[in-house]
Amino acid sequence: MRVTVALGPDWLDPTVLLNGLGPYMLIGLCLIIFAECGLLVGFFLPGDSLLFTAGLFVAAGTIDTPLWLVCVLLTICAFVGNVAGYYIGAKAGPALFNKPESKIFKKEYVDKTQEFFDKYGARAIVLARFVPIVRTFITAMAGVGRMDPKKYFTYSAIGGVAWAAGLTILGYFLGQVTFIKENLEVTLLAIVFLSIVPIIIEVLKARKEKKSLVQEEADDITQVMEAQLQDDATQVIPRIER
Repeated sequence: MRVTVALGPDWLDPTVLLNGLGPYMLIGLCLIIFAECGLLVGFFLPGDSLLFTAGLFVAAGTIDTPLWLVCVLLTICAFVGNVAGYYIGAKAGPALFNKPESKIFKKEYVDKTQEFFDKYGARAIVLARFVPIVRTFITAMAGVGRMDPKKYFTYSAIGGVAWAAGLTILGYFLGQVTFIKENLEVTLLAIVFLSIVPIIIEVLKARKEKKSLVQEEADDITQVMEAQLQDDATQVIPRIER
């Protein structure tokens, strides 16, 4: 089944890509997952659909490796990729963002990134695993923003297991269903859509919290003004003797 209609050119079709690797299919898959999770040049790679298709290939025997071993290898590559991306951001970030004349790499972006990770760090790292492109860049930005390494690596590992192993196992079992095999493109698109839902929920939640905070501040200002007006109205104006 070809899935190029909605997911990109022929060479990004997960089945074409994996079949093109031949006997080095698993090794190539591991390198692709590593690149997408850590190297900025890997942002265009179809990680979600590749993992799902890899599970399907394991079920079909095309990848002649036990499912558990495939999941372990892919999870390790996803985690190591994030570690590499973090240190790329940490090392290259200061050189990029310390240029006052730069209109793209501004220090204020680092400050905002730091604030973002301080508030949403754990959830951002886990949820970003399931969002194409975002999962590639957010790991470097974690390094640029100097997110606590221990916290970052912990949640990166959790996200790696949920994403790499989770989608591969999902592909392994669902790939054996006739309907899924015959409608692989629709299935992959559904997976991409569902992966974005948690991010949408987080954005809506953040906007709601921001509106609530603004409303609270407005109420506080109103109360202060009303209190001030009441004080002014009750003041006794001293009588002037002539």
